[in-house]
Amino acid sequence: MRRSTAWAVSLFALPFTTFVQTSIAQTPSTQVFGYGDFSQQAKWDRAFMAIPNAKLAGEELKTLTAEPHWASSPEDHRTALYVAEKFKAAGLHTEIQEFRVWLNKPVKIQIEAFDATGKKLMSGPTPEHVDPKSYGGDPFQDDPRILPAFNGSSASGDVTADVVYANYGTLEDFKQLASLGISAKGKIVLVRYGENFRGVKAYIAQQYGAAGVLIYSDPADDGYARGDIYPRGPYRPASGVQRGSVQFLPIYAGDPESPGVAATPELPDSKRITDPAKMNQPSIPVNPLSYSDAAPILEALDGSATPRAWQGGLPFTYHLGGTGAVKVHMNLVQDYKLRTIWDVVGTIEGTDPDQKNDWVVAGNHRDAWVYGAVDPNSGTAAMLEAVHGLGDLLKQGWKPKRSVVIASWDAEEEGLMGSTEWVEMHAKELAHAVAYFNTDVGVAGPDFDASAVPSLQEFVRDVTREVPSPKGGTVYEQWKTSQQIAPRHRGPGVHGEVLAGDAVRVGDLGSGSDFTPFLQHLGVPSTDIGSGGPYGVYHSVFDNYNWFIKFADPTFVYEQQQARVFGLEILHMADTDVLPYDYGLYGKDIEGYVADSKKRATAAKMKVDFSAASAAAKRFEAAGDNVYKLQSSVIAGAHATKLNEALRDAETALLNEAGLPHRPWYKHTIYDPGEYTGYAAVVIPGVNEGIDAADDERTQGQIDALAAALNQSSAILEGAAK
Repeated sequence: MRRSTAWAVSLFALPFTTFVQTSIAQTPSTQVFGYGDFSQQAKWDRAFMAIPNAKLAGEELKTLTAEPHWASSPEDHRTALYVAEKFKAAGLHTEIQEFRVWLNKPVKIQIEAFDATGKKLMSGPTPEHVDPKSYGGDPFQDDPRILPAFNGSSASGDVTADVVYANYGTLEDFKQLASLGISAKGKIVLVRYGENFRGVKAYIAQQYGAAGVLIYSDPADDGYARGDIYPRGPYRPASGVQRGSVQFLPIYAGDPESPGVAATPELPDSKRITDPAKMNQPSIPVNPLSYSDAAPILEALDGSATPRAWQGGLPFTYHLGGTGAVKVHMNLVQDYKLRTIWDVVGTIEGTDPDQKNDWVVAGNHRDAWVYGAVDPNSGTAAMLEAVHGLGDLLKQGWKPKRSVVIASWDAEEEGLMGSTEWVEMHAKELAHAVAYFNTDVGVAGPDFDASAVPSLQEFVRDVTREVPSPKGGTVYEQWKTSQQIAPRHRGPGVHGEVLAGDAVRVGDLGSGSDFTPFLQHLGVPSTDIGSGGPYGVYHSVFDNYNWFIKFADPTFVYEQQQARVFGLEILHMADTDVLPYDYGLYGKDIEGYVADSKKRATAAKMKVDFSAASAAAKRFEAAGDNVYKLQSSVIAGAHATKLNEALRDAETALLNEAGLPHRPWYKHTIYDPGEYTGYAAVVIPGVNEGIDAADDERTQGQIDALAAALNQSSAILEGAAK
């Protein structure tokens, strides 16, 4: 459950000046895992935390969100220049890297619905608009540069068809629809946002033969059923539309025409995929709707009433349709072409000759569907203040052991394009990268949250134990309290449970943000941080500066908090003596995953043998525990360098170069986005998706591949511990 708006806003009654004066007085522990002696690092930490400035973060956010800045637009380019100047001012070696990627821009978006008599029920999409005289209105909603509500990667199409309702459009929903005698073939399927990535909704609908897909925001999920709607409250108003990409992200990320190859301006057309059947995009038209536009369609549907769990928040009974009572005409004209996008990359060169090429990479995307105050530019502002802090440390004499690379990615919203193309360009160098730190939805409210590969979960906890919270105490303490009060609610697709005991739960990495190519394609250990709240205007016109200062962070103290957490992640990983990976913890998680999958396979009466994977998981945990003891001792010089190489190589060894069945771009044997979830992680995905498919041969092959990866990684750790 999300907290009430009143509760969230009351936090900001804390005196801003008091927080600024006292918030840097935290005293870090004298012993931090990875350091033989933390005392000098503690001094740098204190110096760093004094620098990120809440007021400056607010000014940066206001500048970044002054204009709609859809990827590849002139306004998007202006934000790239702005970020580049900030990087240069901090003393980073800065470049703007261009890529040419396949993007659609809407030319015509027309959705009409008619009843059986031909009477028009709706025509849209209706422009997003709230009453300017109500609760202050919205000062950004009428900008003529706002593109009509559309889905990135949608096909063009002119389709008229009967309508069926398929709840959230999950695989289970489509199976249940079929079991109820309703066919999606040749129909326009109406589904609501939530439960899975929107591209997966289109992916499944296309498999079931749908002629088109409409995705609407139901008020039960982020509208008036959750609380007051904007501009009175933070939730989605009737006209609000969630834009977003419907790229088949679980197949591969990045430029649709160049999987595995960087889409640089010099890439010849002969190296590009031009066959739509081989690309990661739907072949049918897909478009989003507001609940204001979807309501007349839903209300006019007849046929059987939906299962009760499919009932949304609109004030009438939902029906399955499929009877001809409602027909929808979708006429979408998309302008597809290669468009230029701009990554901004700043570098601080490391000083250790043996480790300077072991990059610490940190990033946030900059592009937005419209203004993107929360998603993503709250993260950009926090990143800029972290860069501000690192720049001041450079002036004070700090120099990192390992090189630091900080990036402002472009076209993330279209399919993680800027980050993926950069990763594919730098695959060789990134084989040595020791971490990728991501932030996306930096601040949507006061509740800190994080996800990470298990080897870095305690690392994230350690950093948050050092950073003060605007609510008092540390970020870690407030994080723990928020998990005890309510489930996680950072954003769409994020899920998780609270751990028993004293530990704060750190989530698993699925997909939906720029850590994906780093971890799941190349095996770079990764984390993702954010601060959540009652965020109902995701990917809409109303995710703008006005919403942000009313409902997210009016005094920008959480921007300051996030800058500190992000910056300390970078500082610690750049300077730690021994890389602070916990492979013992990693192994415990994997043992649990293998045991759970074995139970699933047994319940399904599958003829598969888990003995090799179970033994490999135990070996991996034991190797992790043994090397942890070595990491905890005081090691320096060449011995530390050799150990660090092995620790880093152990993560890469968890990749399967053959990749997952049907989607070889994804190579991680432990964590990948699910083929039918998209956002949420599927653990040991090859194995579990084989079980889902009830395919004994495929499952056994993936069990064996998992065992081989674990044994390879274990051998590296065992060698390091000798």
